[in-house]
Amino acid sequence: MGRLDGKTAVITGGGTGIGLATAQRLAAEGAHVFVTGRREAQLDAAVESIGAAAATAVVADISKLNDLDRLYDAVRTRGRGIDVLFANAAIGWAVPLENITEEHFDQTFGVNVRGTLFTVQKALPLLNDGASVVLNASTALDKGDEAFTTYAASKAAVRSFARTWSNELRSRRIRVNAISPGPIDTGAVESLFDAEEAASIKASQAARLPVGRMGRSEEVAAVLAFLASDDSTFLLGANLFVDGGERQI
Repeated sequence: MGRLDGKTAVITGGGTGIGLATAQRLAAEGAHVFVTGRREAQLDAAVESIGAAAATAVVADISKLNDLDRLYDAVRTRGRGIDVLFANAAIGWAVPLENITEEHFDQTFGVNVRGTLFTVQKALPLLNDGASVVLNASTALDKGDEAFTTYAASKAAVRSFARTWSNELRSRRIRVNAISPGPIDTGAVESLFDAEEAASIKASQAARLPVGRMGRSEEVAAVLAFLASDDSTFLLGANLFVDGGERQI
């Protein structure tokens, strides 16, 4: 028996990295997971890794409201509502203040803030009473790293959503919490740099963490499984740092 037997979960950005690891973990706990993202091939691979009986893929971009409608139409067809919503999809890259453009600002806030807001708003009619909503924030939201003006600000907004929505939804016993992952080895670095440079970047990130290594997507997924389950029913509006001590010690 899993902690989420018979539950339904929706995970945005579920084709790779933290989203995929979370989909796999929640399915292992007994949930049927809806995974969504912009790349069909990645979603198909995600469903194959989980098993078609436990996962459904819906191609959708959270910055497009029609795509969100299509996602929730698929969930509605299953007829069991939503017990767990992980608003995970996000974008971000380093841009110094003097180089920020309207396009960069609009893209970042369009996905991370606007997309997250409407991901949750459009889910409201389907959220079962007592559901768990988890928002993916970031350790960047409270540090002020150089060149992360827009990304950090967008994630600060996401963290604020968790507080406000906790108040708005508490009459339905819907819990809204956030997580703030630190440097997680999702494979993204290798996709952007050659092998030598990627290894150097990862070593530098690991060296500044008290635990001495980057985190794994599966470790974030374990925290998500806790927040999704009844084990976390006394947590509301919280922001859990999954950061190897980066912002703690």
